[in-house]
Amino acid sequence: MGNVDEKGSAEKIDMVAFVACAGHAAASPGFAACKTCAEAVASGFRRAECRSGCVGVGSCVSSCTKGALKLENGHIVVQRDLCDGCGDCARGACPQNLIVMIPRDATNFIPCSSREEDEEIVRSTCGFGCIACGECERACPVGAITIVDNHAVIDYDKCVGCSACLVKCKKKIIVDTLHDLTRLKDKVAFVKCSGGSKAQAVHQALKVADCHEAMKVDCKEHNLCTSGCCGLGSCTRVCRFGAISVVDGTAYVDPEKCVGCRDCIRECPKKLITIAPYRGVKLVPCASQADYYDKALVCDSGCTACRDCVENCPNGAIYMKEMHAVVDTDLCVNCKVCQYVCGRNVIREMKVPPEVELQRTALERIEVTVEKGE
Repeated sequence: MGNVDEKGSAEKIDMVAFVACAGHAAASPGFAACKTCAEAVASGFRRAECRSGCVGVGSCVSSCTKGALKLENGHIVVQRDLCDGCGDCARGACPQNLIVMIPRDATNFIPCSSREEDEEIVRSTCGFGCIACGECERACPVGAITIVDNHAVIDYDKCVGCSACLVKCKKKIIVDTLHDLTRLKDKVAFVKCSGGSKAQAVHQALKVADCHEAMKVDCKEHNLCTSGCCGLGSCTRVCRFGAISVVDGTAYVDPEKCVGCRDCIRECPKKLITIAPYRGVKLVPCASQADYYDKALVCDSGCTACRDCVENCPNGAIYMKEMHAVVDTDLCVNCKVCQYVCGRNVIREMKVPPEVELQRTALERIEVTVEKGE
């Protein structure tokens, strides 16, 4: 990367230090007594800690003669305005090899160096951890991203600063200083329940504070839907973007804030949250497997499996699955017929701002470019 002048000599690139770790999953309280990061690493990690992340002792801080590194809340922060790009911190100061030199004008960053192979361990350990799914690598139109030691790495000699990797990243951990993550997205989370506050009230009366704990409650004994939202908000606590809240006793996803990272999907013990296209389509907020009579007794907003929407959809986009309707979003053209014939007003429309259609067109062009190998 860098320009070449008329004499053929390469122009020097202005570099800056970057810490390839965004979380605090490795900074164990037990490391507080350690004098160096190397000592902390040698002492070992607990089960819930990232073995590849920043240990938060700060050995690298003293390596910087410009005072550009500081230890803040157990994590190393680079003060870019003070960093002169000398690279001293990147030459052995970090025993985890987390500090690298990158072009100062770089706009895309992957703040993770996890070498963990198990995706579930990464997800449970750190909200910012790369799961090495390879979506960013496949989406990059210039081949600037590769998976190295189970985490994605950007080759800045090739990176052109587009948003392809940002959009396709399953966990939405890629930092992009040019684009708004909440707008550049093709999918968002959706809660398959609109059951109201009944379950939440019952659980609160029973002194149950967590959705996972609520799974032990006998729903039939308390006249609750066995498939409905517990209303206790375990999903809200894992959302890094504040996109989920409990509204009238049921979890609700704000599509404008959601970026489709899927953390909430993993957290929901009832598997009520799914991923849906961020465009104009119809969705059915119900996952009940009960028959019509049992369903009618516990919920007045659930799908009764009457099949009216299935039989009247002109595109064949709706089908029945386990006693509730499901919309095939690939076939849905948002014609509104299903909403018209639904006697319980169950079916919802995914409403999106007009500019999203322009964004989707841009994303489709990226996908075509990647498929053609251009």
